[in-house]
Amino acid sequence: MGTVVDDAAAAEFHEFFEAHYAELARLAHLLTGEADAADDLAADALLALWHRWDRVRNADHPVAYARGVVANLARTRIRGAVRERRRIALFWAPRGGGDGYAVDDPDVPTVVDVQGALRRLPFRKRACVVLRHAFDLSERDTALVLGISVGTVKSQTSRAVAELQRLLGPDTPTAQVQVAVAAQRGGGRH
Repeated sequence: MGTVVDDAAAAEFHEFFEAHYAELARLAHLLTGEADAADDLAADALLALWHRWDRVRNADHPVAYARGVVANLARTRIRGAVRERRRIALFWAPRGGGDGYAVDDPDVPTVVDVQGALRRLPFRKRACVVLRHAFDLSERDTALVLGISVGTVKSQTSRAVAELQRLLGPDTPTAQVQVAVAAQRGGGRH
């Protein structure tokens, strides 16, 4: 793996750890919004740095490299959380729960049609429309999850809804597409 074991490198890494651990944990907390995960992400990042310490210590900006590792780990964690929420929403959430988004009688044929149409969208468009409408994530949160800009989220979501309308037929209003996408989590959205 490239782990350096000599005493000078170990002392240098220990000094780096002491100087930057708190900053990296704070960065992880700000990126994920999870105080409990922040320490774990910072520790995981520093472990990864230790395994590459011979390269990291010779880099022009080792702290910037460390921040990049934390950002990548945070992105992976957020993506995993979104996938987990999706699994929970699809398989375990009670149908018609009292979250204010329930539809008593969802239009099942439309929901089935939307599921098929969603599968035909390219990944980024599908991800944007699902995160925005099925998970009610903000444009900013969607951008963070996907590692893209807010402007890209806006354009991809708009294009995805337009493409869904084309796939579902010209008489399908935008609101019906959005409600049907929201129904993918077990309840619709008014």
